[in-house]
Formats: sequence, structure tokens, C-alpha cells
Amino acid sequence: MSKYNRILLKLSGESLMGDQGYGIDSVRLGQYAEQIMAIASKGVQVAIVIGGGNIFRGLQGAAKGFDRVKGDQMGMLATVINSLALSSALEAIGQPVKVFTAINMYPIGEYYSNRVAIEALEKGCVAIIAGGTGNPFFTTDTGSALRGIEIKADVMLKGTRVDGIYTADPEKDPTATKFDSITYDEVYTRGLKVMDLTATALCKENGLPIVVFDMDTPGNLAKVIDGENIGTTVY
Repeated sequence: MSKYNRILLKLSGESLMGDQGYGIDSVRLGQYAEQIMAIASKGVQVAIVIGGGNIFRGLQGAAKGFDRVKGDQMGMLATVINSLALSSALEAIGQPVKVFTAINMYPIGEYYSNRVAIEALEKGCVAIIAGGTGNPFFTTDTGSALRGIEIKADVMLKGTRVDGIYTADPEKDPTATKFDSITYDEVYTRGLKVMDLTATALCKENGLPIVVFDMDTPGNLAKVIDGENIGTTVY
């Protein structure tokens, strides 16, 4: 039996780059699609939000002189590109999928509402929700938290290239130690960069637990769904 019935899976845009420095790596995309289909075939309802940092990040654009609102809108479009790529990879292996967009972009995707997304999930479709919140000044982490709450997900799974939350960046500090679990408040007080504060506050206020885990290791998504103690739980 799966531990979760309905999940919100948050993927970073950077993770789609694989070993490339930019864009979308088809091998990594295929691995993600296989992992997602594996849990969907077990009856788990899967909604997905993907970042756009492999193509364009609004804050970086603002630092280079872009208008912040337009930069964030460009970032939203980057998430749509990534969402279409993942949907194509899922369709190629036979997994039903629907792309929803936070702003009206028909026929690229169906305009998002929690009702139509839940209907798709209940029919066995993977629901990919693109475009962040549809508003500037909000990250895709906040978009993920919002969508997870709206669709009544049991958990937000944050797939990263690191196997959990550490006391410091394990890629920079060899003495960093990993948490098996940590409270939302500890994330605040320790200043850990798990997600932005708005996203973490949304999850705390609405009781949506977060599991941070290494998505780049094939099979890890299924292990989290089966309740294996990998990654870090924020509660």
C-alpha cells in the first residue's frame, strides 16, 4: 500500500538540465517520466509543478536590468516550456497527462482551476500545473504550496539533487549533517533554504507536510511513496 493517495511533486527547472549547463536533458526527462508513471500506475494521484530556472529566472533577469514584473512573467513562460516537455515524455511512454496553466494559454494548456485538476487526477491523469501562481513576485515553491493545498494533496514532495535537508550546504560543507525530520519553525529559525518563507508559511498554516528527497536517483520517488525513510520530512 502506498503511504500517500494524492501528492504534489515539485521539481526544479535546474534538475531538468541533467549534466548540461542549460535547457532540458532528454535522458533526465525520460528518467523522471518513468519514475512518475511507476507511482501513477499504482493508483497514486500525481500533480506536478516545475520551476523554470534551467531557462530563465525572474530574479536573475531583474538583477541584469529587466523589469521585475516582465522578468517574472518570462520565468512563468519557462515553467510552461518545461511542463510541456515533461508531458510529452509521459505521453511517449503511455501515461495520460494534462497540462494546466495559471494564466489562460489555450490551446497550450487548459486554464487551471482546482476543480478541473482534481477531476483529471481522479481519472488517472497526471496533472502538470504550469505558470507558477500566475502573478509576479511569487516563486514556483509558493506556487507548489498553493496548488498542493488547493488540490488537497496529502504531501508536497520536493525532488532535488540532494538527499534531504542538512545543517548547511553539503556540497560546500563536509561537516553538514542531515535531518530525518524537522519542524517548519526550525526551518525558519535556522535560516535553512528549503523553500522561500512564503511557501513554508503556507504549508505550515494549512498542515501540508513536505518531504525533500533526491529525485535524481531512479526509484527514489517510489521509495518515498512506499513510506521508506529517505529524505527529510518537514512538519
